[in-house]
Amino acid sequence: MIGNQPDLEPLVRTAGIPFAHIPVTTATKEAAFDQIATAFEDAGGDVMPLARYMQVVPPEMCDRFRGRIINIHHSFLPSFAGARPYHQVHVRGVILIGATCHFATVEIDAGPIIEQDTARIDHGDTVEDLVAQGRDIERSVLARGLRWHLEDRVLFNGGRTVVFP
Repeated sequence: MIGNQPDLEPLVRTAGIPFAHIPVTTATKEAAFDQIATAFEDAGGDVMPLARYMQVVPPEMCDRFRGRIINIHHSFLPSFAGARPYHQVHVRGVILIGATCHFATVEIDAGPIIEQDTARIDHGDTVEDLVAQGRDIERSVLARGLRWHLEDRVLFNGGRTVVFP
């Protein structure tokens, strides 16, 4: 596992999984992504799931690992792309929140969708309530999307995916 924050290292190592901490800052971004690509290839990685990574993957890396970088976005794309979607939802007064598991592409939050899910919310919910509910949706959507990818049930069809049951 590669993390740009060291927070999960003890948990990951307890599970017997190697952990590499590769911080990404504005000054080190290019070198950090080179390190990540090298570590991924050296490990023989099949898929690179991005969970709470909160970094824009460079276009070269998206192209190099096309169909192998899976992102979880904390909204029901294409609505509320970008940062702080729960805040956007709260301001707009929508009644559903969701999460989207998709392939990372050069266009941010616009890659082919693998899986999505939603939950009904109430106008009395705070942003913190939405974030808490959304995290549960994000976990299950990422787990399903990743499982389907690893089971070779996801195929590209142009700019879309086909997911076999």
